[in-house]
Formats: sequence, structure tokens, C-alpha cells
Amino acid sequence: MEKKTNVLQPNEKKTVAYHEAGHAVCGWFLEHADPLLKVSIIPRGKGLGYAQYLPKEQYLFTQEQLFDRMCVMLGGRVSEQIFFGKVTTGAQDDLQKVTKSAYAQIVQYGMNERIGHRVYHIPEPGEMVMEKPYSESTAQAIDEEVKLLIDRAYNRTMDLLTEHKENILKIAERLLQREILGREDLIELLGPRPYAEKSTYEEFVAGTGSFEENTELPEGLKQWNESREPSKEEEEQTNKAGT
Repeated sequence: MEKKTNVLQPNEKKTVAYHEAGHAVCGWFLEHADPLLKVSIIPRGKGLGYAQYLPKEQYLFTQEQLFDRMCVMLGGRVSEQIFFGKVTTGAQDDLQKVTKSAYAQIVQYGMNERIGHRVYHIPEPGEMVMEKPYSESTAQAIDEEVKLLIDRAYNRTMDLLTEHKENILKIAERLLQREILGREDLIELLGPRPYAEKSTYEEFVAGTGSFEENTELPEGLKQWNESREPSKEEEEQTNKAGT
């Protein structure tokens, strides 16, 4: 729900617009980002703005996919740095997610050459831990690798958004005018997304079932969103109803 008690000052609203525009542009031009549906600078819940995506039904992720997602999370912070030369506290939640993802890749998914194919438990918030399941040298190595990964994602995001600086400007200015942008607005401002996206039921479920499982739509629902000419029986029923 819209949080009407959060009234942003003009300079704050501008910062939020460029922050969300950074997320939007990253999501549009990174191959493994989820399809972007909506961008808003209307405060809702704890957030002062948001970018809404269409998540895919996916349970396994590659390093490339996780890396692109980290870049999207960093898009708001990087956009603030590019346009204002300073950053705000607005990226706190984004940075928490980026840090959690980076640690998970290194100590839970075995995606780091230096740490190797070993899995360590990450304590949940508030969980009491008596001792670490690894040595101090390993702990230092993990921290260093997390920093390197996040720095690499930040630099990649900086390069991308610097290249698309004009596109961020377009999105931010339109957000300041309308406050909410839908997918059609994004296509108008940024052009078609350069990567193929799934848009039909059949495309979304393709490959998700077993070889024997039929994931096609039921016969009565096929072509549900396509216009068609009425059958003779339907025309006769319509004429009868009219008389």
C-alpha cells in the first residue's frame, strides 16, 4: 500500500528517482536479470521507491546469473554516485542482499576457487554461534573474496550505467513527472529489451516438467488471448438473444 505519511522533499524525490532508474536500466540491459514490469517512486512500506520484476520459476542459478542479479541490486547506489557524486542511506536493503548473495556464493555454493568446494554454515540473524567452523585464516580469506566479488559487481555496474547514462536520465525525468512507469513506458524510453523474454504460459513452463508430463495449456484455454471470428453457432445464439 502507498505510504502517504512519507512525504519526500524535492531533493529526496529526485534522488529516489535516479536511484530507481539505476535499478531499471540494469534490469533492462543485463541478460540474466528478471523481466522488469514497473518502476515507482511512491513510498510503500519501508521503501521510498521500488522496481518490480517478473521472477522466473527457477531453482538453480549459475554464477553468471547470480552476478547479474548483484549488479541490478547495486544499480541504485551506482546511479546516485554517477549523478550526484555522493551516496545516501537508500541502498541499505540492496547492500544487505548483495552481501548475503556474495557470502552464499563463496561459503555455501562452492563458487570460489580460493575457498574451494567446501560449504560452511552462515548464522542467521540473532543465532548464537559459539565458534566459527573454520580457522581465522579461512575467515580472512572469505572476507577478502566477498569484498573482491562485490567490488567486481560494483565496477561492472558502474561501467554499464556510465554507458547508459542518458537512459537513466530519461527514466528518472519521466518518473519525476508520473511517479509510476509501466513496461510500455520502459520500451518507449529504452527500446525493446535486447534479450529474449518469456511471455506466454507455454514458454514459462517449457522444460519444467518431466519428459512424460504434458505442460501444454488445456484445449479450451489455448489461444485464449487471441482474437477470433465467432462460430456460426455463436452467431445464431447471439441473434436469438437479440430477438
